[in-house]
Amino acid sequence: MTKLSVIIITFNEERNIGRCLQSVKEIADEIIVVDSFSTDETQNICEQFGAKFISEKWRGYSAQKNFANSLASNNWILSIDADEAISEELKNSIKKWKSQGTPQFARFNRLTNYCGQWIKHCGWYPDTKLRIFHKNQAQWSGEVHEKLKFNEPQQIAFLKGDLLHFSYYSIDEHVAQTNKFSSLAAQQLFISGRHIPFIKALLNPPTIFLRKYIINGGFLDGYYGYVICRLAALQTFLKYFKAWQMQKERKKENKS
Repeated sequence: MTKLSVIIITFNEERNIGRCLQSVKEIADEIIVVDSFSTDETQNICEQFGAKFISEKWRGYSAQKNFANSLASNNWILSIDADEAISEELKNSIKKWKSQGTPQFARFNRLTNYCGQWIKHCGWYPDTKLRIFHKNQAQWSGEVHEKLKFNEPQQIAFLKGDLLHFSYYSIDEHVAQTNKFSSLAAQQLFISGRHIPFIKALLNPPTIFLRKYIINGGFLDGYYGYVICRLAALQTFLKYFKAWQMQKERKKENKS
């Protein structure tokens, strides 16, 4: 039986973390929560579930997750966010995975709940995620929508069942996150040194909207599908506009 460490990073997740921990307690041989000094009830809830709770200053998404992975006492890790939960079908699939003699990296689909509605289109489903991996053979990379990088090619199993993602409880939350993520993405784009023409801020957003709303069927998700696609376009606009502004300011500094 393969032992599995469940790794979670948190900050003020009292409304989500209990649901997350409840969903993984049957499959976890160890639960490690690395928290960025929450001021709510996150720690108390985690301790009620018997999780190892470590407070650590924020390092960035990938660095924080890699630090948390280093604390695992088992080689195999299930990385899950506090606002996610394992469905019953996926839980059963992971139990079968644990019983295999030769475990593999594993991925599965993620289904997102947006303001109380499950989103099946907009490019949000199936949102396949690779979340089970060997801690010595992969590391997180990137600051916006971080991804796993492998030390060498891996065989990857697909597990049945959905990872349930409880994303935004209100549109206000989504708007705030759109601004935050666009700033992080703009900073990365600026640091890359690539030329950022202003035309990208004008042309890319409508392309994003049409792809998500028409091609990916966002219109089938009703009102919230429209909101999701519009905010995706807005985030694209803000990313390029903010990066263009940074580039413009750098040119001014170089001239002075």
